[in-house]
Amino acid sequence: MKINKSTNLSLDQFINLALYDKNTGYYMKQNPFGKEGDFITAPNITRFFSEIITIWLITFLKSLGSPKKFNLIELGAGNGEMMKVICETLKNFPEHFNSCKLTIIEKSQYLIEQQKINLKTEKITWTQDLQENYKDPTIFLANEFFDALPIKQFFKRQDEWYEKFVDLKNPKKAKFKEIKTNIKLIEQKLNFEISKEQNIIEYSPDGFKYLKIISNIIERNRGGILIIDYGYLNQKMQDTLQAVNNHKYSNILENIGETDITYNINFNLFKRFINQYKNLDTLVTNQKKFLTSMGILQRAEIVSKDIPFSKKTDLFYRIRRLIDEKQMGELFKVMLIKNKDNKFQTGF
Repeated sequence: MKINKSTNLSLDQFINLALYDKNTGYYMKQNPFGKEGDFITAPNITRFFSEIITIWLITFLKSLGSPKKFNLIELGAGNGEMMKVICETLKNFPEHFNSCKLTIIEKSQYLIEQQKINLKTEKITWTQDLQENYKDPTIFLANEFFDALPIKQFFKRQDEWYEKFVDLKNPKKAKFKEIKTNIKLIEQKLNFEISKEQNIIEYSPDGFKYLKIISNIIERNRGGILIIDYGYLNQKMQDTLQAVNNHKYSNILENIGETDITYNINFNLFKRFINQYKNLDTLVTNQKKFLTSMGILQRAEIVSKDIPFSKKTDLFYRIRRLIDEKQMGELFKVMLIKNKDNKFQTGF
């Protein structure tokens, strides 16, 4: 990989280079989703996942008074599978489908082309950056979006804080190093106290930027964001940085640009960030509780009545992957950020 910057990159700069470099970035040159890729997301396990998201969306729209116009924005749409099923399901509710302006936020031109192939019949706008100029009620969907954003890491050694960097003098022998930092200056820039009672800090600057823009839009226009991602709820942050290649964990510093780099979301941190907004509220549950309370098992039972036993077995195997506590059911969390005066709790 060609390195055009300083040979010392902060961790988030390194991840940005590895994942989003225009020419060599992991997400910019390939479709990593599915059996042939490096990981499988819930919409590609079974379309029931996306159908349930659509049913939840329709329920949430009712809490907003079924607006005559609303924006539905998916952040990082993968191969477009979730949006495809949402459109197909939403067409059964024409009053909502006709009221909806659909947008996908996607950094990767390569993935945009893949999404357009999958979504060729739908009226969708693509954009690479999230803007603040939305006027109607706006609902955001973020399935495994925030875990793909570059992160910073800081470690407390005695009473000093050190930031993680990557030494890329020789890209084939890349190594981590730590550089002493003033955490108070970083908190001033963030306007958010992040180090209190922590020994490890792990956060995404881009993640906070997205949350800030989205929170401003929700506060102003009403709506919400549904975040589905793997993560944890502890107050103490952890070192969760990891790389995945061909469905297996791999070394972050090897095969740069060929390996996905990700981390577990600290949903407690997200909650604290949103608490800065006096008119916003958060609800959190796990994926098992969310999907089962939305009726995924009952839906599967109805659909599977008239299908062969082998297909029925496959269907319930796929759903078990989504809701089993040893698989995605507990590891994946679901968070809703909404206006405080909206008492909606469906799915939570």
